[in-house]
Amino acid sequence: MMQIVRFALVGGVNTATFYGFYLVLHGLMPYFAAYSAAFVLSMTGSFFLNTYFTYRTRPTWRKFLLFPLTNVTNYVITSIGVYVFVEWAGMNDTIAPLVAATAAIPFTYLLSRRILTRDHSAEAAETGTAATV
Repeated sequence: MMQIVRFALVGGVNTATFYGFYLVLHGLMPYFAAYSAAFVLSMTGSFFLNTYFTYRTRPTWRKFLLFPLTNVTNYVITSIGVYVFVEWAGMNDTIAPLVAATAAIPFTYLLSRRILTRDHSAEAAETGTAATV
């Protein structure tokens, strides 16, 4: 249960970070480009926060490279949501990313947990190497 609480806390920090980046970048570029850039920047921070704080595991290059795959679902769901909310529903483009992100939370939790808590010994056995940073 505490893992879910920590995930929610990291999610709040990540959402605030994402939204801050989005607002700054939105003044420099169209909303969807700003959304995409903010997403990538906040995803990097999310990896480290989730690794160290949520799941209490060591980051590895393998996890770092796989972590964006866990966010593909998040990106697809939120991207479609942002587009639909702005273009079809006429929602304000500064609010739409927050609304769209809500639907992706359960998927992001399950996928990030699977990647970041993968058993190190199983990983080493599969690759024939030690799972180190």
